Amino acid sequence: MPASMTMTPASLTAMIPGFQLESDTFRPAALPGAGDAGRIKNRLCQGSSIKEWSQSRFDPLEVSIAIFQDYDAYDGVGLAELVKHGEVSADDLMDTAIARVEARNPKVNAFSSLFEARARRDIQAGLPDGPFRGVPFALKDLFMQYEGEVTGNGSRFFQGVVATRDSELFARYRRAGFAIFGKTTTPELGIGPATESRANGITRNPWNLSRTAGGSSGGAASAVAAGILPLAHASDSGGSTRVPASCCGLFGLKPSRGRMPMGPERGESSGGFGSAHAVTRSVRDSAALLDVTAGPDLGAPYGIAPPDRPWRDEVGAAPGRLRIAVWSEPPQGIELHERCALALQDAATLCRDLGHYVEEMRPAVDIGEIDRSGIVVMAASTRLLIEARAAALGRPPGPDDLEPAVRAFYEAADKYSAFDYARAVAATHRASRDLAAFQTKWDLILMPTLAQPPVPVGTITSSDMDRSGMRPLSRAFNPFCPLANRTGVPAASVPLFWDQDGLPIGVQFLARFGDEATIFRIAAQLEHARPWAARRAM
Repeated sequence: MPASMTMTPASLTAMIPGFQLESDTFRPAALPGAGDAGRIKNRLCQGSSIKEWSQSRFDPLEVSIAIFQDYDAYDGVGLAELVKHGEVSADDLMDTAIARVEARNPKVNAFSSLFEARARRDIQAGLPDGPFRGVPFALKDLFMQYEGEVTGNGSRFFQGVVATRDSELFARYRRAGFAIFGKTTTPELGIGPATESRANGITRNPWNLSRTAGGSSGGAASAVAAGILPLAHASDSGGSTRVPASCCGLFGLKPSRGRMPMGPERGESSGGFGSAHAVTRSVRDSAALLDVTAGPDLGAPYGIAPPDRPWRDEVGAAPGRLRIAVWSEPPQGIELHERCALALQDAATLCRDLGHYVEEMRPAVDIGEIDRSGIVVMAASTRLLIEARAAALGRPPGPDDLEPAVRAFYEAADKYSAFDYARAVAATHRASRDLAAFQTKWDLILMPTLAQPPVPVGTITSSDMDRSGMRPLSRAFNPFCPLANRTGVPAASVPLFWDQDGLPIGVQFLARFGDEATIFRIAAQLEHARPWAARRAM
């Protein structure tokens, strides 16, 4: 902690946005966009006098200033270590996170709801002694159940749906020790690579507010890139963790199929395409979080072998000389933007410089076929979700309940037969076999995360275009990510490159099924060779 400092009211006002002087007492000033937080409810400094603040070494205001300034210097594991050793408290970290929500969320629109009061009660009751004890955390508002809170799914049709139980993954987050205080934005039902919805508005990229944060975990990535959180829950059925990770300069891992729990409300996500995890600033946080959340839950439809050792042990472990196949060719009809091509070349060169064997090579997988088959599965899954909500309401969705692109998916399900669905599943199985055969000779596949840098907001939105209009734009932006979802292999976007406009452009690594360990080893090696955590969007 810094030495005690004496500050004038004027300097205090300048250093702490959102605070105003009332007589000789500083109180939080209300700022827009903070949901139920309303005001910054700083338990340490609300109502304290300036004299009281400036006299104590661990003076409440001074602690808030120190944590506000040093918060970015630590990842989630690091913050939890500070809490463990008594250098800061969970309330201190919550104060900082809420202050940043107040100051920054109005610019980026990363949160759909806040429940700070519940998080404060959890802190007072005592958080579980997990590896992230006291670290502020937020849930993606997509099928994640927190008893008593709304699960809106980015949709007006799902507004007011209050969870009656907890998701298993949420329970594991609680056991990890997180102070969970909000939910982040997503496009309607998670459909689309940009987070723009009628329910919650546009979520923006902290690196450039005119650009998309990506989707569908755009709110999560925006919150982390804006410095509000060190990590946040995300999920990925077609790139929805990796796309925003690329757009926002973060590490984003999609684990292998069956690695993460989906229950008790669902058996699988989008025909087995989806997997939940997180966007993080450090590789270490991603590995440590996977250690405490991975594993099937009761009745899970998929099985997968556990790791040989904790994934956190892979971070910093020597990866050996890996065989890395570079896949640079985009699918037919798609153009790879020159800046994305440059990011890929840069990553390949860095891998060579680190001693790995790197060669241009791609598997004989028909991306066009698995793309078409994916539409059939996604349409059926979307129909299933909406029909369940309609049954609960006792009515079908009205004309204003669903956005055009989502309604198009909902209605398209009627056009597909059971045979179409079976054929689509068979196509994904063929792709899985072909990819697995290729991976017997290659440890990793390196490919672009996206075919374009972060696009301007409004370019891809489900709120004002139907599927026929949105689909070509989505595919032109995100043609590479769905391969890992269809085949079930782990994949991660790694932030190694920023273009001349200051926009991050990620590259992704695909590993063999069940081999998250190799991804963590190479990603940690790259993180050490070219650190990215010190880069700041805000």
